[in-house]
Amino acid sequence: MEIFVRGDNVKVTEAIESYIGEKLKRIEKYIGDSETVRATAVINVKNHNQKVEVTIPLKTFILRAEETQDDLYAAIDIVTDKLERQIRKNKTKLQTKKMKEVSFKEFVIDEIEEDDEDSEEKIVKRKTIEVKPMSEEEAILQMELLGHQFYIFKDSETLKPAVVYKRKEGNYGIIESE
Repeated sequence: MEIFVRGDNVKVTEAIESYIGEKLKRIEKYIGDSETVRATAVINVKNHNQKVEVTIPLKTFILRAEETQDDLYAAIDIVTDKLERQIRKNKTKLQTKKMKEVSFKEFVIDEIEEDDEDSEEKIVKRKTIEVKPMSEEEAILQMELLGHQFYIFKDSETLKPAVVYKRKEGNYGIIESE
């Protein structure tokens, strides 16, 4: 697995990079073809808070976790534990859905943050995503893996955009377009 470490407002030292690499090597045993996988770790420092975000895009889903702590190394440990829990929790779902046979394009997110303080707009962040065709079950699994409350996808039967979301009582809802 290739690991890219990037620092926002912090210089990434060789010690930090090797520590992240060592911790993320634990994830490799769960990933089948780990030579083609590229993990990205972003370290962000604001005041005394050290934030670590790790994203591992695989062919059929994305593993993502983030943690904010006072200690950078503690944050890295917690993020790695979260990723392992995600994999173990969803391992049986992934095997029963036979998601290894499904092939999709790479999931692409381009983030643009608006920093213009003179602007009157209420939009503070904009994301562009590639909406992929998948079943409702696959969209729910992807949403759970990302830890989000909703997920946008293209219904594989109708090829129309849809949104799956988690309801307050724990069930799921689908919003379909016409």
